[in-house]
Amino acid sequence: MTRPDLSTSPVPGAAFGTPVLEVDDLHVEFRTRSGVVNAVNGISYSLAEGETLAVLGESGSGKSVSAQAIMGILDSPPAVITGGGIYFQGEDLLKQSPEEQRKVRGPGISMIFQDALSSLNPVYSVGYQIGEMFRAHRGMSKRDAKKHAIELMDRVRIPAAASRVDDYPHQFSGGMRQRVMIAMAIALDPRVLIADEPTTALDVTVQAQVMDLLKDLQRDTGMGLVLITHDLGVVNEVADNVAVMYAGRIVERGTVDDVFGNPAHPYTDGLMSSVPQVEAKGGRLQPIVGQPPNLAAIPSGCPFHPRCSRRRLGAAAAPGRECATDVPPLRLVAPGREAACHYSEEVLGV
Repeated sequence: MTRPDLSTSPVPGAAFGTPVLEVDDLHVEFRTRSGVVNAVNGISYSLAEGETLAVLGESGSGKSVSAQAIMGILDSPPAVITGGGIYFQGEDLLKQSPEEQRKVRGPGISMIFQDALSSLNPVYSVGYQIGEMFRAHRGMSKRDAKKHAIELMDRVRIPAAASRVDDYPHQFSGGMRQRVMIAMAIALDPRVLIADEPTTALDVTVQAQVMDLLKDLQRDTGMGLVLITHDLGVVNEVADNVAVMYAGRIVERGTVDDVFGNPAHPYTDGLMSSVPQVEAKGGRLQPIVGQPPNLAAIPSGCPFHPRCSRRRLGAAAAPGRECATDVPPLRLVAPGREAACHYSEEVLGV
């Protein structure tokens, strides 16, 4: 199925050109014995070659589930994709056969997982696991695949790659294991790379090295990068555009400068306010009150309203914009800026 033309839609990221990846109104739910968990509730975004899109949000907001849906690695059951489309170069992956999808996921779209130790197989050497990409997708011999594995280990700056290619994951540090994961992900020169919390559990210095490596690889190959994270500092350094998720929905989209400089949604504003400020020495952090909602029982209206200090209820709300009953759509609230809040224009002063 061919993706309909949305080139006239004024959405963030349009400046990067034709999208290579589009997620359109994606819905994912988990059907469990205790009920249905609505993990992803109609998210849409696009990614062009060379663009870095950061997907932000608290744990449980649906960031990783949406990425797993794109990669086709959701456990089903209990996970079910109930609606929407995932388009790579205009073709809907959800309409393709498993064999057609396999040809895309790896050479076209690849992923770095957040826990390298559990993602790597402990009984195979890292060289064998990197080389598997070449054996499976390009029919290479074990000898040629190992040669390419060494080249990739050099490319991701693993020291003494030739002598370490036969080592096992437990023989590498956390940062080096993450580099092995990156080598596997970029082995077939994908056009889209999804990095799910690529710096989790790494110290600050190693985090910076990993992100610098991803930036260098992106510059060399022109791949689009989807960065899933809750680290606002990393986003501010490397991302072009941002999609903020809450309760399985995107609640704000825009450029990093716009979103970080003047948040249009109260949840985004809460995230920014919770970051420690160097100049505010001795001050107190401003956490977002309350807890993220239970995705099996998402509140009516705006899902953020129970935690929102700006909510308008009853007579204080405008007609059709009552925060507890009326669901705010994700809509254009300023040029290149979208938010799912009834009162974003007032916040932005437009």
